[in-house]
Amino acid sequence: MELRQHTEQPVRHTLSPVRFPALGLAMLALLFAAWYGFIRLGWRVSTPRPELLIAHGPLMIGGFLGTLITVERSVALGRRVAYIPPLLTGLGAAALIAGLPLGVVRVLLVLGSAGLVAIFAYIVRQHPTFYTLTMAGGAVAWFLGNVLWAAGLPVFRVVLWWMGFLVLTIAGERLELSRVMRIDRRGRALFAVAVGVFVLGTVLSHALFDVGSRVAGVGLAATGLWLLRYDIATRTVRRTGLTRFIAVCLLAGYAWLTIGGLMLAAFGGQVAGLLYDAILHSIFLGFVFTVIFGHAPIIFPSVLGARMDYHPRFYTHLALLHVSLLLRVAADLAGWVDGRLWGGLVNIIAVLLFVGSTGLAIKLRSD
Repeated sequence: MELRQHTEQPVRHTLSPVRFPALGLAMLALLFAAWYGFIRLGWRVSTPRPELLIAHGPLMIGGFLGTLITVERSVALGRRVAYIPPLLTGLGAAALIAGLPLGVVRVLLVLGSAGLVAIFAYIVRQHPTFYTLTMAGGAVAWFLGNVLWAAGLPVFRVVLWWMGFLVLTIAGERLELSRVMRIDRRGRALFAVAVGVFVLGTVLSHALFDVGSRVAGVGLAATGLWLLRYDIATRTVRRTGLTRFIAVCLLAGYAWLTIGGLMLAAFGGQVAGLLYDAILHSIFLGFVFTVIFGHAPIIFPSVLGARMDYHPRFYTHLALLHVSLLLRVAADLAGWVDGRLWGGLVNIIAVLLFVGSTGLAIKLRSD
């Protein structure tokens, strides 16, 4: 991303059809992940293939988020060969939805994430900066998580790597956009320590699951606090229009990252259940999707070669997500199953409302 993307005028690109198959597969993965998530909440809805309920996490992280991020990097690189990795991950999502053997799905995700690592290897070689190295670390974390999942480890044993992928990718992009703040050596050292603690905990979790998870939680919380202190959003939130909306999304997301990290540090390694639900969705919904809500007016114009009109209605899906997530997490902590059901349902509605509102705001152009 470029600093100029902080303005309300999107970067102009020429339309290229190469990116659209991967984007279409990413959106398909999002819709099916939302559907499986709805059923996993506990709503009594029959499904002809209940074995695919395990697909919610891999579809959301690898099929949607991973493909979307890889497409964004491919567009920035500007080379047709760079669209192969997101197409592979998108096909992996489609294979999972179609019920093909998990081995096929896992191989496609591993190959696609390896492609993202290769893209960042090229980027780092051309621009060896603090933020490109951070984002490259996120790509490596995703690849390692996919390799471990392909080796047969359950999702709860690899999800910290997937968290690392998203946290480091977002943090790296924010470091790039915050260059105007000229973060001093102490600030960079604190960021490195926070990330190092998270990585240490993630690695340790494979030998000592509970202890490692707690250490990783400390690292996540520290990263969230660092972003709340150093991100340029602490300044741009005082502005108006799109700039303020982006900043509000970012600061709210950082708060959720901190909360999720603190819960992970407090409750330790979880394999399933309400606490597991609270920790994961604080980070993946509260942090990741809130940042996506804020970055959508930047990402989609850049990726689609379009303009996107900002509208105050964007605050509707943002507020709906956060109120429902507060209900869901509070219900998880209190053991209130009905509260979790309704909170989770409104989470899904908020995400679908975001998709619809964003679609209405995008104006494609062919020049």
